[in-house]
Amino acid sequence: MPELIVPTVRLRAAWLDAHREWGPGQHEDGFGLRPSDDVGSAAGFAEWVARLVFDEDPDEEHDIGHVYRWIVEGERVLGGIALRYEFDGATPPMGHVGFGVRPSARRRGLASWALTGILDEARSAGLRRVSLMCAEENTASARTIERGGGVLEGVRDTPYGPARRYWISL
Repeated sequence: MPELIVPTVRLRAAWLDAHREWGPGQHEDGFGLRPSDDVGSAAGFAEWVARLVFDEDPDEEHDIGHVYRWIVEGERVLGGIALRYEFDGATPPMGHVGFGVRPSARRRGLASWALTGILDEARSAGLRRVSLMCAEENTASARTIERGGGVLEGVRDTPYGPARRYWISL
């Protein structure tokens, strides 16, 4: 049975396994991974996880809110999902929600299941609607977003190429 959990260093080997499965140059949305993050070393991985947890802590001073969850089953990391929001009410450039499921775990409904969970987090954060974006040709993500209530606003240019922009009312 899958779970949405807060990122943890305990699952470093499992996360690295998922990361390897995506392969070089592949985009893994939902993990909050930056090009500067050194997830290959134990210390760098711990620093990255600490940043993800810090970004969610409401007692810390932030300009933005982030909620990161890993999709896990047993000791296996299957994917990740993130909720990003601006405290001033602005919409983040790439949308409020990003998600990714490792190739071997796709076509099981995990992304739809995780989206339902992160939308609950968005409601708890006081958001009334959220924006989601996916590459224009990513029909699997588009279907997931539409099943979650997403209404297509249109296609826009992004630094990663053309993307569909959706809105989900909460």
